[in-house]
Amino acid sequence: MTTASVYVLDYVRTPRGKGSAKGSMHHLSPLDALVLLENALVTRTGIDPSQVDDVTIGNSAQVGDQGANLARTSVLLAGWGPDVPGVTLNRFCASGVDAVAQTAARIRAGDIDLAVAGGVESVSRVPMFADGGPLWTNKDVVWRIGSVHMGIAADLNVTIEGFGREELDAYGVETQTKAAAAWDAGFYENSVIPVPLPYGGEFTRDELIRPQTTMESQAALPPAFAELGASGQDDIALSAHPEAGEIKHLHTVGTSPALADAAALLLLGTAETSQRLGLPVRARIVASATTSTDPVIMLTAGQDAVERVIAKAGLTPSDIDVFEFAEAFGALCLRFRRDLDAGPDRMNPNGGTIAMGHAFGATGAILVGQCVDELERRGGRYGVAAVSGAAGLGVAVLVERVTP
Repeated sequence: MTTASVYVLDYVRTPRGKGSAKGSMHHLSPLDALVLLENALVTRTGIDPSQVDDVTIGNSAQVGDQGANLARTSVLLAGWGPDVPGVTLNRFCASGVDAVAQTAARIRAGDIDLAVAGGVESVSRVPMFADGGPLWTNKDVVWRIGSVHMGIAADLNVTIEGFGREELDAYGVETQTKAAAAWDAGFYENSVIPVPLPYGGEFTRDELIRPQTTMESQAALPPAFAELGASGQDDIALSAHPEAGEIKHLHTVGTSPALADAAALLLLGTAETSQRLGLPVRARIVASATTSTDPVIMLTAGQDAVERVIAKAGLTPSDIDVFEFAEAFGALCLRFRRDLDAGPDRMNPNGGTIAMGHAFGATGAILVGQCVDELERRGGRYGVAAVSGAAGLGVAVLVERVTP
């Protein structure tokens, strides 16, 4: 049995809004955000949506406005017809990139040949931990697993790795500067779909970026997770990792991912399908990797997934032109850069989630699409998108630009 190659045919996303009631995406429900992007895909590509074999949407809190299978509900509201299935999946922050990976695997296996994969999260409407699962709320489960807050895991990592506050702050300045420069250069405009605002006009640009960030402004920020650590979270972390001694709380809001509302979709298909539809192929999805690690250390799993997917493809880190790595706190970015020798020109070259915002279920899909965009812009060949998730989960997708 032969396997089909899988290609990215198109990619769209919303701008990322502040994850609060004051954010510019708050008025738009996550369901409506998906419908907006589904309509945009049809308009941009001219596809007959009834030919789409499945829609897979990543989402990390499937309750309230995000409950009851948004994937299926959205295609019905978008008028794609009753024959288009839909499913939502939850791999925490890695949900969006996993939606892409799982959809690609199904196309490669011949199960389907045209599909949509992506993610959505409205943190302003459905807050973090809103599902009330035992991983967050059951004290016995929390202690037995070591279910610490992501910020505590980040500070545990920075303590173990030995990075200093100044290094973290410098990374925070770097990602803000790169994100602002990329937007000013128009790098994101082709893929970002404007969102109509209720009072007129459109929301067109990620609004969390702070281009005036300096080392001085970073240094003035207090540690973000010291109080949480003192409430008992440090004890949980140290019970699993006593070698850390005492956790150094060095991360601030300037070196942590800002919470955001956003949605993103990718259209995936085979070469034969792209020819039938008259759509150019943009990039080939080469491989994916799903990993897990110690749930207390937690945030290193995304890097593990990157290393695994590169090895799976018979490549080395030096072969990768672009790394789009979810900025799950500054320490993990410094670790990634050191271990993979991925300098600022290759790792998040146009900024990351510390600057532009982390919309949980949507982030991974954004990173895959962003990776394809950047490979096209610089004429690179290989790129990797990866995200670390809660409980020590990680997913990475390796793409190869298709040369015209």
